[in-house]
Amino acid sequence: MRIEILCTGDEILTGKTINTNYGHIARRLVELGLTVHWGTVVGDDRPSLRAAFAEAALRADAVIVNGGLGPTVDDLSQEVAAEAAGVPLVLHEEWLARIEGFYARRGRVMPPNNRKQAMLPEGAEFIDNPIGTACGFAVTLGRARFFFTPGVPREMKRMLEEQLLPRLLAQGGLPGVTRLKRFHSFGIGESRADQMLSDIPGLEEGAVKLGFQSHYPQLETKLAVRAADAAELERLLGPIEAEVRRRLGNFVLAEDDASLESVILDALRAAGGTLALAEMFTGGAIASRLARQPGAEGLFASGVVAPALDRLCASIGIPAPVAVTPEAAAAVAQALRAGSGASHALAVLVAPDPGPDSRDWGGVICIGLATEDAVVTRRARLTNGRDWVRQGATEMGLDCLRRLLLGLPVDEPVDFEQR
Repeated sequence: MRIEILCTGDEILTGKTINTNYGHIARRLVELGLTVHWGTVVGDDRPSLRAAFAEAALRADAVIVNGGLGPTVDDLSQEVAAEAAGVPLVLHEEWLARIEGFYARRGRVMPPNNRKQAMLPEGAEFIDNPIGTACGFAVTLGRARFFFTPGVPREMKRMLEEQLLPRLLAQGGLPGVTRLKRFHSFGIGESRADQMLSDIPGLEEGAVKLGFQSHYPQLETKLAVRAADAAELERLLGPIEAEVRRRLGNFVLAEDDASLESVILDALRAAGGTLALAEMFTGGAIASRLARQPGAEGLFASGVVAPALDRLCASIGIPAPVAVTPEAAAAVAQALRAGSGASHALAVLVAPDPGPDSRDWGGVICIGLATEDAVVTRRARLTNGRDWVRQGATEMGLDCLRRLLLGLPVDEPVDFEQR
């Protein structure tokens, strides 16, 4: 089956917005053994859209159209699809009621232009969107089945997994039960992970596909499986999933939709604990990542962010050490915990350390963790530029906190540090 991905929008065509939706859709299709033959980007222009639909209808078996389902005048996907099919747009009453309810639950009245999102080509197959106001739909144009999806990434991803992939697998005559198992890790690079995992028994059979997606400072390890039914899927995936988990060990931060931050807050909540933070050089990135999680506000006791050690210590009320060292990080963490009344304190201190080659800008990271019963420290040196060091310090600080909360070794070396 030949598949085309057709993304719409002037902001994508002109480069103002990075087209991450295309990458996600294409990766998921390939992981399930579906072949992408064409990728097309079209602006918010009616003649160009008509031409793109006509070309795709002649050469593809299935076309995923992403974008153009919003309420504004430049959202043209429904209108052009109806023109190409030679049918009128008709009101989908149930979806209109859904949109009105969406606004009513927020104490607002639906703007009149949102009615446009409930207008679909006559005879189109409705495709549900449980988390947004733009529904999907499918129509047949020429030889191809066109599937229309919203441009909002989280809405597109939900629709892809729950609605489109089963339809595409069925259209291609492939088994329709799929799963993507994901492991999020910090501390190992892609090549090392491949060496650790590529000889797992069962992978050579090809039913379960191993893949990686690196986005420093984390690595995502993926297991994609397709099977005839749920029982067969579990039989194929279960042993390999367990072996990946065993081999990656302490480097696994979280799995599937969980994150490093959610794992930390769940562990704090389970222990009845609270957290105080002190950050130097990271610009409050640690607090920001934790604060975005639901319920985080009930677990924060205090947070201090400063660009230099003397200002950080002045905010906490202790004399400033001479330099950034593990001992200094321990002192900051202990004072922070005592002053805030938190059960746990994390201090992340970073000192610029350019090294012998100015092109290899680095930083020394000293981490201090304090609880009622213990004080733990960690020192590392990262290189490769300011942003790399800042992101690495943020991730390492969070990972050390995770490890402390879960009873894991805090000082396990990672691939990114200079030894």
